[in-house]
Amino acid sequence: MTYLQEQMWVSIDCLVFGYDTMEENIKLLLFQRKVDPFAGEWSLIGGFVNHTEHIADAAKRVLNTFTGLEDVFLEQLQTFGRYDRDPGGRVVSILYWSLIKLDNIKKDIATSHGAQWFELHQLPDLVMDHQQMVQVGINQLKKNAMTTPVGFELLPEKFTIPQLLRLYEAIYDKQIDDRNFRKKILSTDLLLRLNEKDKSTSKKGAFLYRFDEEKYKLVKETGYHLDFSI
Repeated sequence: MTYLQEQMWVSIDCLVFGYDTMEENIKLLLFQRKVDPFAGEWSLIGGFVNHTEHIADAAKRVLNTFTGLEDVFLEQLQTFGRYDRDPGGRVVSILYWSLIKLDNIKKDIATSHGAQWFELHQLPDLVMDHQQMVQVGINQLKKNAMTTPVGFELLPEKFTIPQLLRLYEAIYDKQIDDRNFRKKILSTDLLLRLNEKDKSTSKKGAFLYRFDEEKYKLVKETGYHLDFSI
């Protein structure tokens, strides 16, 4: 007996958040579609999984194509599979997400592929269920900030506590009490204070810190709970 089955495709969509260290805000990488359906409209970056390709390898390929990055944090987040989600056919999308340090090189690579970095407060309308994907990613970003340390891959090697505070404020999208933040972040013992100061914003200056790399890796594996949202 022969069974006929409608063809189905598997695609990868990548939520790539970038922390812009100059502007101190988080941006999202979007792609303006070149072909129908939805030609000219904005979507997450993505592509179809090749027949002989592992799903994780497809996600790495998509990320590398639009950012030039390899060997960075990239995690599978959720599968979107409504039968009618894509008018072009039956497509199941596997959502991955990443948070990278954004610089001019990555901006140039993205632009050369027709992609663009958008501030989270200025996102254009997105196709299909991509807005839902973005919200899932934002929720995960905040959750990760509570359970694992962030900053090692996103800040300069030497940074001030106000710089680290502004990173967390960008993630939570709200102001955080600086005294409460300082107390909680120093209690983790992840920061090493240096005998140097950043005097770019005041004559008195602010002490520079760096992460204790070994402790950072350990806490990254074991996790903690550090909630700055309250």
